[in-house]
Amino acid sequence: MLHTKKIAGWLAAFALTGLSAAAPVLAETPLKMAYALSENSHYGAGAAAFAQALEANKSDFKVQQFPNSQLGGEREVIEGLQLGTIDMAIVSTGATLNFVPQTGVFDIPFLFRDLDHARKVLDGKIGQDMLAAFPERGLVALAWGEQGFRHLTNNIRPVKEPADIKGLKIRTTENPIHIAAFRELGVLATPMAWPEVATALQQGTIDGQENPLSVIVSVKMWQLQKYLSLTAHVYAPALILISPSVYDGLSDADKAKLKEAALAGAQAMRQFVDKVEKDGLETLKENGMQVNTVDHAAFVKAVQPVYPQYYKQFGQELVESIQNTQ
Repeated sequence: MLHTKKIAGWLAAFALTGLSAAAPVLAETPLKMAYALSENSHYGAGAAAFAQALEANKSDFKVQQFPNSQLGGEREVIEGLQLGTIDMAIVSTGATLNFVPQTGVFDIPFLFRDLDHARKVLDGKIGQDMLAAFPERGLVALAWGEQGFRHLTNNIRPVKEPADIKGLKIRTTENPIHIAAFRELGVLATPMAWPEVATALQQGTIDGQENPLSVIVSVKMWQLQKYLSLTAHVYAPALILISPSVYDGLSDADKAKLKEAALAGAQAMRQFVDKVEKDGLETLKENGMQVNTVDHAAFVKAVQPVYPQYYKQFGQELVESIQNTQ
């Protein structure tokens, strides 16, 4: 009787083992996503929308967010994507131009009339052809996100016309296109990685910085800077990137899910920018920043001597085709 019970127990165990072996393994694939700003920023909004879209699509991917430059500055993050140590990132073109140089064309000062103009260019053939160039550099670009137009902040004086900006020591991105224009304006352009900026402002190493309102509001720049001048000197796109070490081995269906999620993330960034353009100035004023408009035409004229350099770098036909997009 006991022997019979043992045999029955073994058979039951074997049956359970067989069932376990036959059952599918429901494992989620983690995706480490890095970005430079907080989860409350436009980058954070894009990352959250990306993750939500994957979840809604019943994807096997699980996004792990690493905000606030936890995995390094943007250059280090892009190198991590190439090496496969980081899976995904949201970055600025200020960083990508060191890897995919043609993306720098969008950083030319006063190239775009407004947000609608910029979005039409990025969503059209020019922008989509640019995304297709990334694999040649060991990267995959899924979608264009957005930061908005860059403006100037400083602690010395209001900047209303080009003469006001001369001599100011302004942190810029490590972006030669921006730096050339600032130097033409007489600015002491100081390239600096973003994680170092707050300390440099606190210590007075630099007088100011320039960023879109989406950044200026999300990092509470009023705690560090007194004056905001609405220069709108450069439109700032963003990019949602993925490492080829992740992407290349995926099925077409999974690639399509990632692309769809990236477009959702990009749209969330644009919505964030639209909202902050509407509400952000009030937030900054309420917190003590002095905000002023500028003589936009005077600034446009002041940087024109740099344009032949941009034509040589990117091609006059491309620059003018962007300007003429309707």
